[in-house]
Amino acid sequence: MKKELLSGNEAVARGAYEAGVTFAAAYPGTPSTEILENITQYKEHIYCHWGANEKTALEEALGACFTGARSMASMKHVGLNVAADPFFSASYLGVKGGLIIVSADDPGMHSSQNEQDNRNYALAAKMPVLEPSDSQEAKDMVIEGIKLSEKYNTPVMIRMTTRTCHSRSAVELGERETPPEINYVKDFKRTMLLPALARPKHVAVEKRQKEIKEFSNQFKFNHIIEGKTRVGVIASGVSYQYGREVFKDAWFLKLGMPYPFPSKLFREFASHVDKIYILEENDPFIETFVQLEHTGKEIIGKDVFPLTGEMSTDVIHASLGEKDLTLKFDLNSIPKRPPTLCAGCPHTATFHNLSMQKLNVTGDIGCYTLGALPPLNAMDTCIDMGASITALLGMEKACEKAGKELNAVAIIGDSTFFHSGITGLLDIIFNKGKTTVIILDNSITAMTGHQVNPGTGLNAMGEPAPRVDLVKLAKDGLGIEHTYEIDGYDVKALKEIIKREVKREAPSVLVVRRPCALLFRGAQWSPMQVDTSKCIYCKLCTKLGCPAITPQNEKSHITPERCIGCTVCAQVCPVKAIQFVDENGMHIHDTTLEEFMKSKRGGKK
Repeated sequence: MKKELLSGNEAVARGAYEAGVTFAAAYPGTPSTEILENITQYKEHIYCHWGANEKTALEEALGACFTGARSMASMKHVGLNVAADPFFSASYLGVKGGLIIVSADDPGMHSSQNEQDNRNYALAAKMPVLEPSDSQEAKDMVIEGIKLSEKYNTPVMIRMTTRTCHSRSAVELGERETPPEINYVKDFKRTMLLPALARPKHVAVEKRQKEIKEFSNQFKFNHIIEGKTRVGVIASGVSYQYGREVFKDAWFLKLGMPYPFPSKLFREFASHVDKIYILEENDPFIETFVQLEHTGKEIIGKDVFPLTGEMSTDVIHASLGEKDLTLKFDLNSIPKRPPTLCAGCPHTATFHNLSMQKLNVTGDIGCYTLGALPPLNAMDTCIDMGASITALLGMEKACEKAGKELNAVAIIGDSTFFHSGITGLLDIIFNKGKTTVIILDNSITAMTGHQVNPGTGLNAMGEPAPRVDLVKLAKDGLGIEHTYEIDGYDVKALKEIIKREVKREAPSVLVVRRPCALLFRGAQWSPMQVDTSKCIYCKLCTKLGCPAITPQNEKSHITPERCIGCTVCAQVCPVKAIQFVDENGMHIHDTTLEEFMKSKRGGKK
């Protein structure tokens, strides 16, 4: 058999192909994004698309499985919060074609607002959960998960974590299974969740759980590995790999399906050991079931190992008092490299104006969340997808009731707006809000790596798709009369319209449009330069936070290799000390993405 070095996400995509999956939907979010991106290489066999959000993606996958299609929905852990409604319903409804739901958790919060353990969702929904420890298992568990799903009439969760998603290991490739024939049959009692129909479904779910729990004792990814001592280790996911390095002579109970918990297999394992260590990220999920078995064995779990962050060999050693993880150097001696918006980012001018006008700003999830950091300091809140709009409406109404003035705007990206912002705008209209909403439209889902969205004009498979016009959506679709489009690089226009609309006694929407600068990678734009004879070092340009601008000999300096010539710094300079290096060169500030792509001069398609 052929082998390839694959990441966990690539392996999940391969597993979907080999399992005969024919429908896949997702919403991008680290660490899950590359799953659907890699499924697109199998688009001749698997229809795939990005949903507007995780809820729509899961509902679409559930609908596809009703036809008999083997289906998959993938998302990051907080995305399952959005998809929780269909997730719980799916457990009652069951499946016709197998259904896999991938939750990519993020221990350590590398790119997330929390580090919830989504095995708890599977427990609450009474749905089996599989947890691979490497890429080979990630591929194989998709295949086994489809079989399990169809055998027991249940969706199956596969819980990935950041390390299993992004680590690479050898994977043995197999052939694609022939998918079952698609044949939707009208079945009212099967696919409806009216109370009278749902009650017997709950009874069926409980019966199913007992059957799967019995099966878990023979499941091939749950197994005992003999050791040389009376020490035992129970581990799941990537924690198993770390445990094998630390506890070289111990007995292991490796759990590829931690829920339903294999009680019989555990008791057999416990009979060989006197002490049991439990390794898992993050919550004491397995540990809870172990404690319920009352074996009388010494159990060492979250009383020693941390509830937060990622597991590692160092963390295990430190938790056991065998290693000191205290930093041996002074962090203050390391030069600070705070995260910043990219050079030429089309959002910089907007945040500059919000900061200069000292407005309160409710923010949202995206790369533009960096606008909250110094030197821009232009965002006050970040809760979840879409909350910028609804949080500001709540603030507005509370202040209005108390007779207080609130000078504030909500700021949200285009993809986030499509995900969860539209309903917030509906609330503004319905509840007579006066909120000003700024939609930063950079034509792409930038933070997670340039995935397409309903405003891009392409679908996940690279095919042309209708493009949603945000101005028309807000003005003509939702009836917000004061809706305007502004160039993201036009500092003066942004200043004037923000100042005007914040004072308006009516709702307004400002669509600030400029493509993400990174879409133009490969193009040679004319950079800006500072005339040091004119520069008075007022530092206004450095307050933009552009990584291309740095101080040098008490003057501003622009690194030409970083600058793309967006002209924002030139517009804020009070003494006109900044100009183009080549006035006749290619200028990004007057080139739209559409014009650039048509010119075929480079850039990322």
